[in-house]
Amino acid sequence: MGLNIEITIPLCNPNTLYKMIKIKSEKMKTTKLILALFAAIAFSSCSNDDSEKEQAIPAIDKIELGLGNNETAAIGQDFHFNAEVTAADKIENVQVKIVQKSSENYSKPWSHEITWVQYAGAKNATVHKHFDIPEDAAEGKYDFIITVNDQNGTKLEVKKNLTIFKLENIPVNPVASVFTVFINDAFMYRKGKFSDPDAKFKNNDIFGSQVTLEGVKGDGIMYLLLINKNTKHNPESVDQIDFSKVIVYDVFEHKNMAEAGQFSNIPWDGVQFTRDTPKLTIGAAKDNNSPVQQDLITNKLWATGNYTFLVLYKNTTYNINFSQSIELPFAL
Repeated sequence: MGLNIEITIPLCNPNTLYKMIKIKSEKMKTTKLILALFAAIAFSSCSNDDSEKEQAIPAIDKIELGLGNNETAAIGQDFHFNAEVTAADKIENVQVKIVQKSSENYSKPWSHEITWVQYAGAKNATVHKHFDIPEDAAEGKYDFIITVNDQNGTKLEVKKNLTIFKLENIPVNPVASVFTVFINDAFMYRKGKFSDPDAKFKNNDIFGSQVTLEGVKGDGIMYLLLINKNTKHNPESVDQIDFSKVIVYDVFEHKNMAEAGQFSNIPWDGVQFTRDTPKLTIGAAKDNNSPVQQDLITNKLWATGNYTFLVLYKNTTYNINFSQSIELPFAL
């Protein structure tokens, strides 16, 4: 007897697969074969549109490890971390782990982990953190693992390199031994104190400063900046400076220093100063940037209020950065 087969096979969906097969046959063996055949066809004909979609995962950008993103840290010292995070749905938390590499040798086992939960529920976040490298850390090369956990159950993990030094073993360790501010050639700020707590810079006053760093060698560059706090510009390294938002009081470089020593924008050779103290008139149309001066009037960078006087130094030989600042009042 011949075969009379009527088949209905709808498209599959993720939850239910069904088929209706009506078979008339004299031979059971043939029937089982045909059933198996069409079951296979039914499963294989599921459309891609109906398959389970892969979940989106969070994203991360603008990662910085250490000042100037130099991927170094010192035991017991402040460490800079920055990242721009975008969730697929919403952020659950952001974690960082510092773990030893299997290919390296260390004086002892050590790891460190921090979880930040304050970004929970946000779609985007700038994770800008400063934290101390614990005193019990071991020197060496580490994996710095950043994990962004999403509330949709997914996560993104990014691995970077980090080298941890003992403070005495850092190739260059800039420290400010002199940090002074002059108003009309008189001391306004010296040795961590204001000479007159009520003093304010006014139009046509003369601004001056001497900054001396110890423990530098090789090549390096230093910027001394005045930044109106209303600009909300807070560079932490030379590479982050937006020159349209700063007033450059001074820029000075050193080259080919063979041994660690002193670097100052007003150098002293043991007998005399070998460079005059730079001067900047408050309210001036141009600053002291080199090689191109900034237009301070067009950019409206003079105003009454508080300014940050910021020193940024970058050692270009060892990619080590330094910063220090104080707040100064202006009444213009």
